[in-house]
Amino acid sequence: MKQTLSEIESELKKRLAHPYKWGQKQNDSFDKQTNFIYHTFMFDNLLKEIDNKFKSEKDFDLYFNYAINRWYNFWSAQAVEKVFCSLPNVQAALDDKDKLADFTIQGVSFDHKTSIYPKNFPYKINEAIKKTEDLIKWLYKNQSQQQRKHLKNRLFVVLYAYDGEHWKLKSEIAWLKERIEKYMLGFNPHYLLKFNFEKDKETISDVIWAIRE
Repeated sequence: MKQTLSEIESELKKRLAHPYKWGQKQNDSFDKQTNFIYHTFMFDNLLKEIDNKFKSEKDFDLYFNYAINRWYNFWSAQAVEKVFCSLPNVQAALDDKDKLADFTIQGVSFDHKTSIYPKNFPYKINEAIKKTEDLIKWLYKNQSQQQRKHLKNRLFVVLYAYDGEHWKLKSEIAWLKERIEKYMLGFNPHYLLKFNFEKDKETISDVIWAIRE
């Protein structure tokens, strides 16, 4: 990826001018129609692309919100992956189209997922931190349905802002880089959490907490 972390952060922050709402549940059909987000980096170009493609649709707002949210999530994830792959002991996945593994840390392969703190998880943040295993189970059960669903190893970066605007933290790339680097300094594969979501298969996971007061 040619873009620098600061360039990605700058573009991501342009999205903050628009309210955060989906309106449309994520599904394969809407994904297919908005796949241009993968090769549209500049936010202004994204807005033009959305207008050109959907301006005649009566549900324009649905497509608009869906596309800018997918774009925001994708480019934030690209930046986070770039952060991981710049660190010692981390190797980028050999196949960049592998949806089940983004990188390997000390021999353990991971898909990474940056997630805002789920409003339906039934614990306040201080309690949730103590219940990391329960949160991971909840995320595997409730996130990434349809083409995104899998039960392979996943490393979650969970975002929490005390003002409730968790989603905005996806644009704070330099700040997230600090959180990830701190986690990686103490990384020990023996401390990773292990689950049996599938018979005779072990899933390895963990949470990097990114909390801003």
